[in-house]
Amino acid sequence: MATAVDVRAADRYVTVDGLNIRYVEQGNGPPALLLHGASLGSSADVFLRNLGPLAKGGVRAIAYDQPGFGLSDPPTDFGVPYRRDFMLKLMDVLELEKAALVGHSQAGAMSITIALEHPDRISAVMVMAGGTVLPPLPEGAGTKPAAAPAEGREDTTGEPTIEDTRKLLEANLYHHELITPDELELRHSRSLGRNFESFLERGKAQGGGRGGGRPVWQRLGELAMPLVLLYGEQDRGNAAERARLLQQQQPGLDLHLVDDCKHMVPWDAAETFHRLAIALIAGRG
Repeated sequence: MATAVDVRAADRYVTVDGLNIRYVEQGNGPPALLLHGASLGSSADVFLRNLGPLAKGGVRAIAYDQPGFGLSDPPTDFGVPYRRDFMLKLMDVLELEKAALVGHSQAGAMSITIALEHPDRISAVMVMAGGTVLPPLPEGAGTKPAAAPAEGREDTTGEPTIEDTRKLLEANLYHHELITPDELELRHSRSLGRNFESFLERGKAQGGGRGGGRPVWQRLGELAMPLVLLYGEQDRGNAAERARLLQQQQPGLDLHLVDDCKHMVPWDAAETFHRLAIALIAGRG
């Protein structure tokens, strides 16, 4: 289960593509970008509790607020392709010739697409709870209803109340005891003002595909670098069943399912995440 938030990671800022971008980092060694999902309230803070353990394992862990999230400036382009290509722009500014990508939720498919298109820049990929990386079940095969709306698409017409934020966290987190007052307040603060406005703009933006290509899950075998997939047994959208289907279709995949774990894998399955990520990125089992 997850540990307490590591408060030693101080906010840093860098200008990328004309935007003021906030990031936090810890550790020395092979670099990894930790990429949050698109749900309202998401930011680099999702990974604060993970930075210390990853750093101790030999990873330079870098989590940043994507444009339009957290304390980073909102972009003029709210589409997924912009945020996807932004990874490389940030790497350039941070002078990272090569880095691993750790994508949570919607950022999972984003990470795989970048790795397919720029294999010279990406050393490894880890996907956590990326629903769009999984194949659909045969019609009528699903047995578990979705526990929360699809990635980043909450049905919100006005700024959420703090109770709304709590309910959304509870729907996506198995271990509700991790929702401390401080965690709740932090998540709620990242859901208001310009963050909420950016959330609405993302909802109007077009889809994230490059157009006309095969689905991401059919291209996993094309990756030129190691890939690890991590999902929760209790995640929404029949994720566990779809993950098992993917494993049947591609038995060579390094795919892991964790019990007592919903969509917030970095919290619910922190120890498993750290172990797998350190082995993948730093080569320390």
